[in-house]
Amino acid sequence: MSAIDTRELNTAALAEKGVAIDVVDDGTMILNMGPQHPSTHGVLRLVLELDGETIIRATPHMGYVHTGIEKEGEYQTYMKAVTITDRMDYVSAHINNLAYTLSVEKLLDVVIPPRGQYLRVVLSEIQRIASHMVWLGTHALDIGAMTVFFFAFREREKLLDLTEMMSGVRMMPSWIVPGGLRGDTPEGWLERCKQIMDELPYRIDEYETLVDQNPIWRERTQGVGVLAVDECMQLGVSGPTLRGSGVKHDIRKSEPYSSFDQFSFEIPVGKYGDVYDRFQVRMSEMRQSREIVKQAIERMPDGPINVDDRKIVPPPRHELDSSMEAVIHHFKLWTEGFHPPVGEAYVPVESPKGELGFNIISDGSNYPWRMHQRPPSFMNLQALSRMCEGRLIADTVAMIGSIDIVLGEIDR
Repeated sequence: MSAIDTRELNTAALAEKGVAIDVVDDGTMILNMGPQHPSTHGVLRLVLELDGETIIRATPHMGYVHTGIEKEGEYQTYMKAVTITDRMDYVSAHINNLAYTLSVEKLLDVVIPPRGQYLRVVLSEIQRIASHMVWLGTHALDIGAMTVFFFAFREREKLLDLTEMMSGVRMMPSWIVPGGLRGDTPEGWLERCKQIMDELPYRIDEYETLVDQNPIWRERTQGVGVLAVDECMQLGVSGPTLRGSGVKHDIRKSEPYSSFDQFSFEIPVGKYGDVYDRFQVRMSEMRQSREIVKQAIERMPDGPINVDDRKIVPPPRHELDSSMEAVIHHFKLWTEGFHPPVGEAYVPVESPKGELGFNIISDGSNYPWRMHQRPPSFMNLQALSRMCEGRLIADTVAMIGSIDIVLGEIDR
């Protein structure tokens, strides 16, 4: 009996048991890329069907680092669940915190003071630049440009220094919380932030020149992984991947949150929807984020950073030494939490990867009845199959890098 006959018999036997397997052309080959592959940016497995070196079909498989974070959030009080959001897109913690916090604040029907709003903008845009630096360094390394990796991470370290100076940690700060922030800026923080922002344009130009003027880079990115506008719409793609295809959509403009409507910035877009356009969009976004931070620092208002409600925000540390009422409020908040009214809320934000939001459903208790995330990486990953069809296997790492996925968010 031939190998083909054996395959047909095995397929029929499995079908009788209710197991369906994909039909593979006899002239093609199946190749597993991952899940332990450095260029899949996490524990991602791609099943590639190849005709020689041409990709006929690419099927992403995830679930290797599933954490159950969403369900775990339903067993935490609203304040304590903030720390879980850091672990999803772990290179964009501040923006994760903000997306979750805005939905909770919508349930509570509270709006934080102007200074708190501006500080949230500053932290979010610093985080966006830091996230794009990770993308730039790893994306360039995947394609073979090693020098950019070291330079991009050098700049990211300076931005993480700002997070550490404020919160005490470099990643997972959980600094943006329902009702405001955990604390105001320490002495000299805004000055240091402005100094780093002043240095940034030269650095971004330098890094872009290193790769953009390289003919090998252009050959590896131009015309590769093209994604049409209608395909983006069908798949729910957002963020730089969508803007790279020419769609001028940014939630900071279309549905402003945290005072973003008070800042002037442009929305970079591409023309052809290829890897090169997505590269250029993110490089331009770093420049725009830097402009937003500078505007926020120059116009930073005075005043409180938190809402004036001790049932939501803990009392200042110095009051605990002299006020029994403050001690009681602190104890009640951290042991029991607060009770939003019955309802449902979803507030989208523009994360470095695209539209991010938390659908929070309250049953009136101190725990979320449902906490579900709309993750941009998960939605954007769907586009990879379309990008890969008809391309060479050598282009796969360039296309994965161009959508900037993070598996902590996909496998939440």
